[in-house]
Amino acid sequence: MERRTERMRERGLAATVLVCTNERAEHAACAAADGVAVADAVRDWLRERDRYWSEIAVAETSCLGLCSEAGAAVVVHPRDEWFAEVTPDDVPALMAELFKSGADDGDADDEDTENAAAEETVPDDGTAADGDATDPATIG
Repeated sequence: MERRTERMRERGLAATVLVCTNERAEHAACAAADGVAVADAVRDWLRERDRYWSEIAVAETSCLGLCSEAGAAVVVHPRDEWFAEVTPDDVPALMAELFKSGADDGDADDEDTENAAAEETVPDDGTAADGDATDPATIG
């Protein structure tokens, strides 16, 4: 095993965006809720700004415990930001909110989409927006 923490810090990697693309038949899952399309939209947004893998990494992951039919789960570390029901259309506003670097982002409507994303709320009571329990021990 080789610890590479310092190397990643020297490279300038500041955050990792985790996008659930988990597939299952029992109940709602991010794969069926366009999880792969959300991950692709995140990567595209970062690539358009030359930030993909230079300072922000993206990883597809299994269940994050925010299952919903309305969209995918997204987590940003080390910021400890958790989002449920993210759709590909939500990605520009979400990424602008989290990783705004100034005027060089080139999106004239970033301010409007940032405000819209900031108004969205995610239940913080241990349930997904559709009321399903999100206890990882019970989610497969």
